[in-house]
Amino acid sequence: MPSQPLFETVSIVGVGLIGGSLARAAKQKNLFGTVLGLGRGMSNLRRALELGVIDTIEDRIEDAAPRSDLVVLATPVCALPDLLARVARCRKPGSVVTDVGSVKGSLVAAAKTLFERPSSFVGGHPVAGTEHSGVEASFASLFEGRTCILTPTEDTDPAAVDAVRKLWESVGSRVVFMEPDRHDLVMGYVSHLPHMVAYGLVHTIQKAERDGSQLSAFSAGGFRDFTRIASSDPEMWRDICLLNREPILESLEAFQDSLREIAELIARGDGQGLAELFLQSRLTRAKILNLERREGNRNTPGLRRHDPED
Repeated sequence: MPSQPLFETVSIVGVGLIGGSLARAAKQKNLFGTVLGLGRGMSNLRRALELGVIDTIEDRIEDAAPRSDLVVLATPVCALPDLLARVARCRKPGSVVTDVGSVKGSLVAAAKTLFERPSSFVGGHPVAGTEHSGVEASFASLFEGRTCILTPTEDTDPAAVDAVRKLWESVGSRVVFMEPDRHDLVMGYVSHLPHMVAYGLVHTIQKAERDGSQLSAFSAGGFRDFTRIASSDPEMWRDICLLNREPILESLEAFQDSLREIAELIARGDGQGLAELFLQSRLTRAKILNLERREGNRNTPGLRRHDPED
């Protein structure tokens, strides 16, 4: 545990699952000194204060940012550009600004016009979370063994990148670097598409029940497990869809192609074709799980590292 905090005073805008978990983990490891909490929900902020997740509640970013060595933006992604502009105008000289949003291209582009070079803004995305929201859902171990993607550009201050990297590694994450647009495409397939599929499946059942059929009454564990992420915050996922529109549409079109391929095999009665497709899917999933296990083993204490994206 460091004798001195990595950041003495930190503002967290949006003390929910991610922002609250980061505050918990960082305070537990003495990475943050004083944590200032900001957000739209005063009841959530009061609860964060009661739980010790934050040390004080601030009403305005214009009051908090000039006193902060680090500003973490952890709100729904559509709110980030305006917040970033407000922080850029009033932040403390030499401070670092980062975010935790799952859409990076538009925000990094905005930062390029808002911050002087070298820019102290470091785009970040911890690939971690649950279907729950609010500070009550936060916990200190959320980021252990998980990946955090950072999206610096040639304009970003290397010292700011290093500080943000150290923060995420210190709370247990494996840090990788990625171009912002590449990040958005990758997330469109591996994160945003699964949520669209889960929402779409539940919506399909909902529509099928409009004639009075009680289909959901017969759902089993598989349905509940598969659709768990459809319990995620609707506002957050609305914003993600609007900001990452093109990659999500591309991934949905690819998924529709796969569904059409399966439908055609079923329509033809092609049992062998179905078995081959299902087997390949099963083998691909096994490879993904094996890769996750190997990466998890690398993320044990003393072995954590950060890998630049190829």
